[in-house]
Amino acid sequence: MSFIQIYDTTLRDGTQSEGFTLSGHDKIRVARRLDDLGVAFIEGGWPGSNPRDAEFFERARDLEWNTALIAAFGSTCRAKGGPEDDANLQALLDARTPVCTLFGKTWTLHVTDVLLTTLDDNLRIIEQSVAYLRAAGRRVIYDAEHFFDGYRADPQYAIETLKAAIRGGAETVVFCDTNGGAMPWEVETIIRAVKASIDHPFGIHTHNDGESAVINALLAVREGAVQVQGTINGVGERCGNANLCSVMANLELKMGRRCLPEGGLGKLYELSHFVDEVANVTPNDHLPYVGKSAFAHKGGVHVAAMRRSAQSYQHVAPERVGNKMRVVVSALSGRANLLSKAEEHGVDVSSVADVVGVLNDVKELEARGFSFEAAEASVAMMLKRQQPGYQPLFELVDFLVNVEHRQGRGIFAEAMVKLKVGDEVLHTAAEGNGPVNALDLALRKALIGHYPEIAAFHLADYKVRILDGQDGTEAITRVLIDTRNTTRLWSTVGASANIIEASWQALVDAVEYGLSVAH
Repeated sequence: MSFIQIYDTTLRDGTQSEGFTLSGHDKIRVARRLDDLGVAFIEGGWPGSNPRDAEFFERARDLEWNTALIAAFGSTCRAKGGPEDDANLQALLDARTPVCTLFGKTWTLHVTDVLLTTLDDNLRIIEQSVAYLRAAGRRVIYDAEHFFDGYRADPQYAIETLKAAIRGGAETVVFCDTNGGAMPWEVETIIRAVKASIDHPFGIHTHNDGESAVINALLAVREGAVQVQGTINGVGERCGNANLCSVMANLELKMGRRCLPEGGLGKLYELSHFVDEVANVTPNDHLPYVGKSAFAHKGGVHVAAMRRSAQSYQHVAPERVGNKMRVVVSALSGRANLLSKAEEHGVDVSSVADVVGVLNDVKELEARGFSFEAAEASVAMMLKRQQPGYQPLFELVDFLVNVEHRQGRGIFAEAMVKLKVGDEVLHTAAEGNGPVNALDLALRKALIGHYPEIAAFHLADYKVRILDGQDGTEAITRVLIDTRNTTRLWSTVGASANIIEASWQALVDAVEYGLSVAH
């Protein structure tokens, strides 16, 4: 079977997504990763439309690209005009990319009501625009905008627009579901009809407004498409574009169609999260294949089966796309969840006195507002504390937190803690910019003499969620704390109607877990 060309438009179509922005430098960084992945084409933007795209093309032409060809995107020349004096086409040439992607009108509605020209003139500007770029030595991909809507309105005219692009010299004509509303059976039927009229390489460009972008792209490949256009993580205008992470994984793992060089598929998870990091957006943990939760197992029955056979509740091995399997502990868990979590954290399961007791504790605590799905270190500590002979590294005697306003200083917080380490009682205090910060500093100050490794612990994140908000200030507060040292990051949880108590619970678990791992 032929190699399917992956045409990435994250840097152009993807940046039309609300809340997703890339600087010129960001675009270069993402393009480098896409090239390393092994995509065939990287669409850098629309030359002349904004300074960021201009910066990208200027920098991109001085760089070496291993697998990808850089493409510049633009429209056909103006209605009733010619390509020779068209500023848009000149900007495409000035970008000096080996490939130019032109979009033109397919739908008669757009020709007459948007371009305000005739159907014949639209065919002329398509053919002449493509031919003009071809004569200048560029490879041309033609995007037939609103192709499926256009075909439904006037099938013969939609096909004539493709023929005009082919006469002009387009190497590939791409069927675009620009409004994203085509259903899979429509895509399949229309492509079969079009193939009977043209014999030319074609591609597919789908949007996700009907939640069908990925399946529509895959159906097009089954019908003979040689190119798939889309974006990493499916970002794009409105509801987004076809998610290339899902497309590429399905092509190679489900359909036996190669679209990346050997080993490329294993880089998908890392690339997906890199793009989100560069764009400063929160990753969608539930994306297929590349989401953090794509191979996370929570139900007790599922995890029990997974311990016997990894295939029982996973459709592919997560490592094939660079992801990994995870077990989540919650009120829905069974013994298998805790056994898996114990093994993951190096807890000797045979020495845990009562796994069922820990499981019951998890269920009871979650009913009181705790949530252990993202607080695995707290679960590990519950298991460790069940081990026979386990001695806590420290014990709380009491603590006191004062928050007050002082003239000339504003809000002021001070915490005092009394701890027991072995037979020694430690009593110390610390000031902070808030009550939790003061508690954290006092706890560290008290312990550092016995456990100097605590100096490497850093509070990486602190999240607060109010439960049962209808209770107002009496509501239960859940606190989730992320802590890191030089080698790892771990998460702990606390919950109480008193935010200081909830924070203390999470802090104690965080410190005790970090010290127990170090020891």
